[in-house]
Amino acid sequence: MDKFETLFSEYPWTMSDEAVKEAAANILTKHFDENNNIEVWKQCLHSIDLTTLNGDDTTEKVEKMAQAVNEFEDHFPDIPNVAAMCVYPALVQTAADTLTEPIGIAAVAAGFPASQTFLEIKVAEAAMAVAAGATEIDIVISIGKFLEGNYQEVFDEISEVKSAIQDAHLKVILETGALKTSENIFKASILAMAAGADFIKTSTGKVPVNATPEATYVMCQAIKTWKEKTGDKVCYKPAGGVSTTEEAVQHYTLVKEILGENWLNNESFRFGASRLANNLLTSITGSEVKYF
Repeated sequence: MDKFETLFSEYPWTMSDEAVKEAAANILTKHFDENNNIEVWKQCLHSIDLTTLNGDDTTEKVEKMAQAVNEFEDHFPDIPNVAAMCVYPALVQTAADTLTEPIGIAAVAAGFPASQTFLEIKVAEAAMAVAAGATEIDIVISIGKFLEGNYQEVFDEISEVKSAIQDAHLKVILETGALKTSENIFKASILAMAAGADFIKTSTGKVPVNATPEATYVMCQAIKTWKEKTGDKVCYKPAGGVSTTEEAVQHYTLVKEILGENWLNNESFRFGASRLANNLLTSITGSEVKYF
């Protein structure tokens, strides 16, 4: 038995995909309404990685986003600011030069979004993003290597990037829509945590299926099991397709019920989102907001 067979045997997954769907739905049926309120909406906003990851991103666009973060308190004095900005590596310096608010700067790196490049480039890109000012690095696992059972290479890539970025937080994106099954999502979660992930994250937002309640259920169960066995707290980020207040509250509710109150802060729980911020502000204020 190799070390990954041993690892997965220590963290077995026994639920069917249908059972996962039913379990997530039951939690939301019982608890969604109690969390669908203005204080939770504010916490969800406070947990956002305000994101722009488009091919036509410009210096001006990132400067404008950062300036909106800087001036947020002037416009919304009773609402907490977002947690971080998330941009491509080449625009990290722009964000760092423009931001005056003490929020994180996250950069996607390591061949985002497909992770189909050389390990040396992945490591260099992540390290260069940190040198430019990133405090958090978001990378995608090598999905093809995972699906063909090449767990050692997937593990080594995550570990090497983690080593290269030193004190920056590492968010590992599983691309759950591509993994298809709950068993694969659970295994990838365990593998990423074993390799040193500070956060595990659902999706890039660049594939047809992104963050779902079922993926959040499975990944939170993996985090819970990991914490019980190792004592290490790993954080969680649903991303991709989370754009409405209702969707945000669904993920919040699942995190609360599975992981507990200790995860309900923006150091332990994030959303990767762009449209979500304005939709939450609209819900909080009671009138349409297009601030970001």
